[in-house]
Formats: sequence, C-alpha cells, structure tokens
Amino acid sequence: MSSASPHAPAALRRSLGVVDGVAVAASSTAATTSIAIGMGTIASVVGLQGPALLLLAFLPVLGIATAYTRLNRSEPNCGNGYTWVGRSLGPWPGFLTGWVTVAGSVVFCAYTSAIMGSVVLAFANKAGLRTVAGVALDPTSMGITTAVGLVILLGLAALAVTGIRAATRFQFALLVFEYAVLLGFCAWAMITGDHAFSWSWFDPFAISDGTAFAKGLVLAVFFFWGWDAAFSVTEETKGPEDSSRSGLIALFAMLGLFLFASVAFQREMSLTELITNGPQALPYLGEKLASEPWATLPLVALMFSAAASVQSTLIPTARGLLAMGRDRTMGPVWKRVHPRYGTPAAGTAVVLAVSSVIALLAVAIPKLSDMLLAAVNSIGLVVSLYYGLTSLACAVRFRTAARREGWRTAVLAVGVPAVSGVALLGLGGYLGYSYLTMSDHFELSPDNGWFMFSLPALIVLSGLVMAAVAKYGRRSPYFTTGRGTDAEALTLPMDKTPA
Repeated sequence: MSSASPHAPAALRRSLGVVDGVAVAASSTAATTSIAIGMGTIASVVGLQGPALLLLAFLPVLGIATAYTRLNRSEPNCGNGYTWVGRSLGPWPGFLTGWVTVAGSVVFCAYTSAIMGSVVLAFANKAGLRTVAGVALDPTSMGITTAVGLVILLGLAALAVTGIRAATRFQFALLVFEYAVLLGFCAWAMITGDHAFSWSWFDPFAISDGTAFAKGLVLAVFFFWGWDAAFSVTEETKGPEDSSRSGLIALFAMLGLFLFASVAFQREMSLTELITNGPQALPYLGEKLASEPWATLPLVALMFSAAASVQSTLIPTARGLLAMGRDRTMGPVWKRVHPRYGTPAAGTAVVLAVSSVIALLAVAIPKLSDMLLAAVNSIGLVVSLYYGLTSLACAVRFRTAARREGWRTAVLAVGVPAVSGVALLGLGGYLGYSYLTMSDHFELSPDNGWFMFSLPALIVLSGLVMAAVAKYGRRSPYFTTGRGTDAEALTLPMDKTPA
C-alpha cells in the first residue's frame, strides 16, 4: 500500500495515516522547555561555554540521527532502538535499550507534571486569579502544582489516545506560538543586550575541569532528547523516509534555536543572572525586555512547551511499549490498541497512572522528591546508554553491506554511528565515574554523587531483572531470535472480516 507503511495493520493505516509533519511537531515542541529549564543549569556547570557544548554535543547526536535514519529505512518499527539493538547486538542489550527509554520517560513525565502546574499557576496569578474555591493557587506549593500538572497530564494523555492527527494539530499550534515568541524575544535580546558577544563562548577548551566538561556535554546531549520521537510513529506515516526526514529537520531546527537562544540569553543576562534564575530564565528574559502584557508571553510559551514536551514523551513511550508487548517481552496490556482510534490506549493509560503515582508520592515523601530530582539530573547517563547502543547496532548491522556498497555506506552507516556511539558511551562512563568519586559516602541527596549514580544503575539493574522475567517467565520469542515483530502481529476488531 503506497500511502502508508506496509508494517502498519489496516486499522492503523485507516485511523492514523499521518503525514510526515507529525514528527517535526513531536520532536521540536520540547525545545522551548530545554532552553527555559536548561540554560541556567548548563551555565551553572560550565559558565558561559554553553554555546560551545551545545554545538559540540550536536556532532554525536547527528551521528546517532544518521544511525536511526539508516536503521529505520531498513526496518521501520515503533520499537526502534529496542528492536534494532535486539537484532544486531542481542536480545539482552535490546531489551535494556527499550527499558531504559521507558523508565527515563516515565521519570520525566512525573517530574515535569509539577513544572507544568507551577507555570500554569504563575500565569494564573499574573492574570489575577489567585484562589479557587478557597484554595490558594500558589506556584511554589508542591502539592498544588502537582495536582494541577496531573490534571493537564490527563488531558494530554486523552489527546494522545484519540489519534496522532489530533495530537499533531495541537503540537503544531503550540510550536508556531512557542517559536514566534522565543525567536522574537531572543532577537530583541541580541539587539539590545548589554553584554558584548564573545567568540570565547564557543571555545570548549576554556572549560578546564574534566568533570564539568563531561557533565555539561551530557547535559547538552540531553537538550536534544526527544528529536527521535519521529521514529516511534514510523508505522503510522506514509513511509519510513517521512520519519527520517522529519527527525533530521527537527534536529537541525533545534540546533539553530539552541545556539541562537544561548547567545541571546548571554547577551542580555550575566552569568550570575543565568544561574540565579535557573528554570525561570525565559520568563525573566520577558520581564527584562518588555512590560505587561507582553512580558507574560515567554511564560505562556514555556507553559505550552512544557505541555507539548510531555505529550511528545507519552506518544513514543506508549508505542515503544506496544512493540515490547507484541513481542511478549512485556505483558499483554501493552499491546492493546483502541478499536476506534488505533492507538495504544491501554499502554498510554498505564504510563499516565505510573507517572501520576510517582509524582504524588514525591509530594508525600520528601526523600522521594529528592530521588526524582536526582534521577532527572542524572538521566543523561540513561540517554547516553540507549543512544550509544543504537548507534553501535547500526554499525554492526551494516558492516557487511559496507563492503558491497562502497565508501559512502562505510562512512555513513558504519563509521559515523560507531564513533558517535563509542563517544556517548565513553562520555557516560566517565560521568558515572565522576559521580562515584565526587562523594566519599552515600547520602539521600540530589547533590550526592553516589546517590546520583545509584538511580541510573537501579534503572539498568531493574531492566536486567525484567529481561530475565521476559525470557524465562514469559518465554518471549524475542530472546530466541532477537527480532521484533511488526504491527501485522496485531489484529484489531476493525480488521476482522464480518461473519
């Protein structure tokens, strides 16, 4: 069928049949959140060398994007890394790739729910709404912000369930507004900023501390996290090349936006201002550059971006679990597809429930809140792991094809992915070592190195346990062949021929 991926069942093709714009929206909308939350954080680690690390981090990410593109062309599958690594490197690293992706996404959704609530309440306060039914709408209250964030999370999950088309229209509307506001304010900051531009901002050698360099570079890689959302809907696009093209467009758009914004922020704000304002750097920029009501626009853009980034996390997470469910490496609930919308509705609901429980427990248990913050701070290790393994899977899979197809394949399908994968795994390993050596004892604190290392390690260990359950308990055929099943393994009610 020429208008849809042959790997999608008829129900998915009829109900979703999306165009290649899906992935651009899904991959790009989180960029504003990365800028707003990350600029102050990266400045606290490497000073004013943030632009240098963003540019440097783009190189391995581009190599990984090359690997994703080649693998997706060869085997389009919503499980992407989980499926590709399983086939090329073996089922154990394949399952681990899928598991750490899911775990990182769930932690991100749980953590971001409170951020969404805080931004929404800050906007409500600016609009003059400070109480509802006697409840103070305090953007600094962990309980209130989490409750509001979870209501928004529920709405985003419902939108994700009703189909990619509806979610894409929503994402594009947010994307246009976010980029217009961000580009407008950053352009004005570039023109009126009091701090002179310096080429030293692009000099990575100005960072003398190796640990700070590694931590900053992993953080910069994390800025780009989400560009690969394109590949999770590959079975629902018109063809695999649509996802690849959209993912690359999103990646280059994010790079341009990150560099432009980082320079603009540093033109307008001092290093102290960047670090002090942290996640509020974007609203602070609006207050510095404009008066009300225009000063509120960056806050609205951040509110929209936080919502969009959560939705663009929910969509690929549920589809990755769908791939694992149809391979029986995860339970049958994950492969249940909505008979009308053709989306993994049950999986989306479970991801929503787990994220909500973690977010609520973080309110009730202060130490769990610290654990959640530490998990977010160290999630770059998890991202490095699954990006690195996927890149190596590409190099292994196409090593023989390189001999037949010549130097171009050898470079783009083997050399570049291999170098990028080794670089990210090496960087993650060095950062892990730095965490272990930065503290001389274990303490339940988000600033404790052993604690920061223990959470990614716990995710990996739990992944190995779940892999053992899948192999020996569920007896998944994935652990025999290492190959994932495609969507034709699912039979939906609307696909059945009437008796």
